[in-house]
Amino acid sequence: MCATCGCSGTAGAEHGAGDEHAHVAPHVHPHGHEHAPGAPWRAAASPRLLRLEQEVLGKNDRIAAENRAWLATKRVTALNLVSSPGAGKTTLLERTLRALAGEVPISVVEGDQETPLDAERIRATGCPVVQINTGRGCHLDAAMIADALRRLAPPAGSLLFVENVGNLVCPALFDLGERAKVVIASTPEGEEKPLKYPHMFRASALMLLNKVDLVPHVGFDVARCLANARQVNPRLEAIPISATRGDGLDAWLAWLRTRLGAASGR
Repeated sequence: MCATCGCSGTAGAEHGAGDEHAHVAPHVHPHGHEHAPGAPWRAAASPRLLRLEQEVLGKNDRIAAENRAWLATKRVTALNLVSSPGAGKTTLLERTLRALAGEVPISVVEGDQETPLDAERIRATGCPVVQINTGRGCHLDAAMIADALRRLAPPAGSLLFVENVGNLVCPALFDLGERAKVVIASTPEGEEKPLKYPHMFRASALMLLNKVDLVPHVGFDVARCLANARQVNPRLEAIPISATRGDGLDAWLAWLRTRLGAASGR
């Protein structure tokens, strides 16, 4: 079991476009530490756990490379949206899909532990979507995305969003074959989030700072948060947004169009 987030290594059911159920292959969650119930944190991993981590991550990376090659051949721009739960990924995605409707073909992979609720919201926009339910698992992996790609068959020159399971720890470890990770932070979470979860912010190309409409109510310091994020990753781009009010949406869409243009060679 993953000591950080409780991942049991057993994936649950997957809901596709018609909400049919198929079992995702179980995966072992690789971490260089373990936490027995009632036991203190261990300072160092055993050689067996380190070998297991290397094997699982190595297999994942091989499948991710295959995904990336296939996506490149099709000129599909795949973006991995990551955040803690409740940061606003699905709301932002709904608004983005409606803003880009008719401009570019878009497909979505939805990752959650349970329920098809987010996939239903995405499907309501008219966008093709596959829901992956991980059960007690805490992240998507490259094999899950490979299966989703077979089912979605995104057209050449399209945009693919992967909305990962809400978790700022484990998705940072798992390459899915995406072009970039986009981390969504939100103002109620506090300015220290990049410092507390540095691996995710280092792994991301862009931070969307969501819920800026709440700044007057939660006492959030935007400049301090951006400084913390760039302390962790000096190359990190950042866009303050409000997925509900629309602040920063034009800058986010411009960022997406730049990536789409790069993929198509424009």
